[in-house]
Amino acid sequence: MHKKEKVSLVVLAAGMGSRYGGLKQMDSFGPNGETIIDYSLFDAHRAGFTHVVFIIREYFAEQFKAAFDPKLKGLMEAEYVHQELDNIPVPFDIPNDRDKPWGTGHAVWVAHSVVDGPFAVINADDYYGPESYKTLYDFLVAPRDPEEYGVVSYKLDNTLSEHGTVNRGVCQADANGYLQGIEECKQIGRDENGVISFPLEDGSTKILSADTPVSMNMWGFYPSYFTYFEREFVDFLRDYGQELKSEYYIPTLIDTLIHSGERQTKVLYCDAEWFGVTYKEDKAFVSERLDKLIADGVYPGRLWEG
Repeated sequence: MHKKEKVSLVVLAAGMGSRYGGLKQMDSFGPNGETIIDYSLFDAHRAGFTHVVFIIREYFAEQFKAAFDPKLKGLMEAEYVHQELDNIPVPFDIPNDRDKPWGTGHAVWVAHSVVDGPFAVINADDYYGPESYKTLYDFLVAPRDPEEYGVVSYKLDNTLSEHGTVNRGVCQADANGYLQGIEECKQIGRDENGVISFPLEDGSTKILSADTPVSMNMWGFYPSYFTYFEREFVDFLRDYGQELKSEYYIPTLIDTLIHSGERQTKVLYCDAEWFGVTYKEDKAFVSERLDKLIADGVYPGRLWEG
C-alpha cells in the first residue's frame, strides 16, 4: 500500500434500534457520557486509521456531527453519508410504506462516494476491543492481493446476550484460514442448560458449539466491494424489493463471491473481548465492562482528554 493512501473506518450507524427502543448509537455507556462509538474511534485511531465515515440517516445527521466532530478534530478526518431508501445504484419504485433501510450490505455501499482505498467496517453498537482494530489495520496495509477481503471472528459463546436472542454470521473456514461460507443465523440463544441453538424453518433447532467462529460485522474491504454490490443488488431488488422488511446483508454478498470463486476472504482470529447492546437490558452490563477496562488501564477515564 502506498504510504499516503489512507485507511478508512466505515461505521454502520443507520439502524433504527427497534429491539433496543431508541438510538443506541448515541446512548451513553462510559463514565462521562461516552458512547460505544467513542471507544471504537479511540481504538481505531490508536491502530492507525485516519479517516472515519459514519453511515447514518439524514434525520439525525446534525446530532451525530455535533457529537463527534469536536472530538475528532485533528485526529481523524470525519465524513457523514446518509443511508436512505432512494440512495441506491439503480432506479426503483420503493414501496410507500417502507421506512427500514436496505440492510448492512447496502449501508457499506453508500460509502462509495467518499472511500477510494482499503477500509474496515464495524457496527456502531458493538465494542470490538483494541486488538481487533490492530489486527484488521495490519491486514489491510500488509503486502498481499489487494482484492483479498478479511473478517474478524469471535467465539460465539462470547457474543450472546442474557436478555434475548441474537443474529450472528456463522463462519466456516478451511485449513488455510479462508472463509468457505457464512450463514446468517437468527434467534441464537442459550437455554437453561447452557446449550446454544437457533430455530430452523422446519420447526427443529440446530445446536452450535460455544467456540463456533462468528462474524460481528467487522470486515476489511477494498473498493471492488462497491462494484460487486451494485451487480448483486439489482437482483435483490427484483426479487425482494417490494417486501417492506427485506434486507441485503454483508454476508450475503461475501457468500456469493466465495462460491463464485471471484474473491477470497481471510478469517482473522482475534482474542479481543467483544460485547454489544441489542436490548435495553444490556446497557448496565456494557457500562460495567467499560468501567473495568478503565480500571485496568485500557482506557483513560476521559477518552478525549486523557
